[in-house]
Amino acid sequence: MRLTRALALAAMLVTSPIAAALPATADAQPNRIRIEYVAPKSPEHQAIFEMAKERRVLEKLQEMYGAFKLPVDLVLRTVSCDGVSNAWYAQGRVSVCYEYLEDVKNMMPSETTAHGITPADAVAGQFFYVMSHEMGHAIFDLLSIPVFGRGEDAADQFATYIMLQFGKDQARRLILGAAHSYKNFIDRPKVTAPLKAFSDTHSPPPVRFFNLLCLAYGADRNVFGDLVTEGFLPEQRASACRREYREVAYAFKTLIGPHLDKQIAQRVLQTNWLPDEGARPAQQ
Repeated sequence: MRLTRALALAAMLVTSPIAAALPATADAQPNRIRIEYVAPKSPEHQAIFEMAKERRVLEKLQEMYGAFKLPVDLVLRTVSCDGVSNAWYAQGRVSVCYEYLEDVKNMMPSETTAHGITPADAVAGQFFYVMSHEMGHAIFDLLSIPVFGRGEDAADQFATYIMLQFGKDQARRLILGAAHSYKNFIDRPKVTAPLKAFSDTHSPPPVRFFNLLCLAYGADRNVFGDLVTEGFLPEQRASACRREYREVAYAFKTLIGPHLDKQIAQRVLQTNWLPDEGARPAQQ
């Protein structure tokens, strides 16, 4: 193809309505999140099942995600996974395993860490991060949002961006709580892994850790500046984080923004969703 023809084609695609933000479908409505606590198969998970119901974790997510105008109902559910710790989106349902919830509970620190991560924040941050990650997959699918790149990385960016919208205090607690899930990797200065580990659809855990911190630092250097000064985020990466955050923010506002009920979203973002500072999840 000649250069002039290629440039003309590129210009046509850029100015075409197809390249513009996808309009909200006529039948899309907010508050289409449905929830389901599926009874656990194993008695070992009865306590985590009852704790989730008592703390109304799915009800809170139902309200938080209710601002998305969806063409169909989306189900959020907790389920047993036959010993596998996982969470996933498929066919209109976001599922999180009781095994995963048990892992999150077991991974929480015994007391507030030196970096200010409380046990409650570690649980809330990790849980909200994984649920928002799977919610990202659901939004991309149900709203036919184009993803230019790796889907798992895009879902991570979606989750991180969502967490950063909840005001400075809640955003910091959520981000640091989510980052705590990578503690086992970060505590080891050198990581050894087989080559096939890099073929996974997910980026390696240390990469996901740095991506999480980079978007946070790029969003607000005042709130997250200590991530660089304390050595968690290398300065070389930090220098480009503001641009990385702006790219994600522009994509979200352009492609997903039209599918949000602004009044509901504003109410959600003005609500304090996290437990009191220093609170610790009850042991069952």
